[in-house]
Amino acid sequence: MKYLITILFFVLLGCKSAQQINKQNVENAITKNAFQLLNDKRFHSVSVAVYKDGESTIKHFGELTIGKGNKPNDSTLYEIASVTKTFTGYIAAKAVLDKKINLDDDIRNYLDEPYPNLEFKGEPIKIKHLITHTSGFPNIPIKSENKKAFFEGLKQIKIETKPGEVYFYSNTAPEVTAYILEKVYKKPFEELVTEFILKPNKMNLTKFTLNENDRIRLVKGYNDKNELMPNFNRTLWGGISGLHSTTPDLVKYMKLQLDQSNPIVNESHKKLFKEGSDFWEGYHWYIIENGDELIIRHHGGIYGMQNWFVIYPKQNIGISILTNASFDGTGDILEKVVDNLYNEVNVK
Repeated sequence: MKYLITILFFVLLGCKSAQQINKQNVENAITKNAFQLLNDKRFHSVSVAVYKDGESTIKHFGELTIGKGNKPNDSTLYEIASVTKTFTGYIAAKAVLDKKINLDDDIRNYLDEPYPNLEFKGEPIKIKHLITHTSGFPNIPIKSENKKAFFEGLKQIKIETKPGEVYFYSNTAPEVTAYILEKVYKKPFEELVTEFILKPNKMNLTKFTLNENDRIRLVKGYNDKNELMPNFNRTLWGGISGLHSTTPDLVKYMKLQLDQSNPIVNESHKKLFKEGSDFWEGYHWYIIENGDELIIRHHGGIYGMQNWFVIYPKQNIGISILTNASFDGTGDILEKVVDNLYNEVNVK
């Protein structure tokens, strides 16, 4: 009996040592890649989170304000920009499962005016076209100063391709989605995000509307000329952008998106439109499937900050990277950092 206990002790000790080594490897990979990124002087700070084997590792580097040395931390608020669209997609997936909407519904069924222009040769725009960027809507809303103006702008749109056939990234379509979700649930979109995503997952620091204390912690970012850039001013529903979050809260969002027992997550990760040989659009997710590799991701970019949010369901890994810089090519640079990190931490 004493011999068995001794063996168990050393087995447990070995497991603990393996976990410690694995976590140290993740920390080393984050640190190496963060310093390499900050060697490019257009970047000033970076916050990185890796979730692997049920453990999260978060590290922050650089300075939020040039020359101040004020490193970001776990309470630093970033604008996550277009990653907000994945929240819209999640609620849309819930609405489908709740039978509030159907992916094949003509979107005009939910609008207060006829909008005869929102079709192509009799082919209507459907819900699934809104969430896969195949609606034919323009990228930037024609009018976005307020919600009333937005609907006036919809009347000026001319659909020039058959809905569902051509991918064209649109910041107009997700706002229509958010409006439809408000209508079917009879609640403001901001409230839906809080009720269905933020509260259940204890993402208490993620929000659309900031108070005075929040604004102190909100990142002010830079362009490539080191000019301070303004924060995004949300005037519409928030289907495209407007959420602010912290690195720890994004880890909680990773855990949600990696939960394969969650039917809403599974619905939102469905491959709805194929572009190319291995690239799909889901409910505002970009899905890459290549052999045994499955990557589900979204990029966010706004005036003074950018980020990538990526999950690897088969490996139960999530990566988030946020920086207070935004310029042409930032997303590509960050994407390479994410790829490097994944290759370095995905080692047993």
